[in-house]
Amino acid sequence: MIADDHRIVATGVQAIFETKDEYTVVGVVENGLEVLETLQNTTVDIVIMDINMPEMNGIVCTRKLKGKYPQVKVIILTMYNRKQFIRELWDVGADGCVLKSNTGKDLLTAIERVLSGQTYFDRMNDFVDSKKEKNEYKLSEREIEIIGLVAEGLTSKEIAQRLFISEHTVKTHRKNIFRKLQVKDTDELIQFALNEGIL
Repeated sequence: MIADDHRIVATGVQAIFETKDEYTVVGVVENGLEVLETLQNTTVDIVIMDINMPEMNGIVCTRKLKGKYPQVKVIILTMYNRKQFIRELWDVGADGCVLKSNTGKDLLTAIERVLSGQTYFDRMNDFVDSKKEKNEYKLSEREIEIIGLVAEGLTSKEIAQRLFISEHTVKTHRKNIFRKLQVKDTDELIQFALNEGIL
């Protein structure tokens, strides 16, 4: 079963299996809830699952799935190369992880490995830790601090009062943060910061 809310990704993954007679795609769903619902009446050997999905994400779904269907294997697909994800995936019982940029041959290798009873976390060197990620975006300590306060729901005025700086300075920092991270609004900023390990 393939679980990914991005139709183009799901279609691409499905196309990989269509070239292999030994695999059959029994379902394509868009979120974790649909994964669990499908498993109630469909025999599935392995789930290829995205992390970021609506309704129920891949981390939560994997934990619930493994609790109820421990025999079902789970390989996580992700576009976010954070080492924190690897730790979370181990904790919830995922059997493997493949970066979306490395799908294709890597995914087929991962499936063969996992179905044989092993795990697949071969691309660990492609994952970076949070400190490196923060440096990658060239965020200052003040900007990281402001992102944290934005995530708490504070307004620019409230942030200024908390940090004893002017509201204009806070707005300038926010503008620079949006530019560096290439996000359009506060919701996108918070989601990006969470996904990238900045928060």
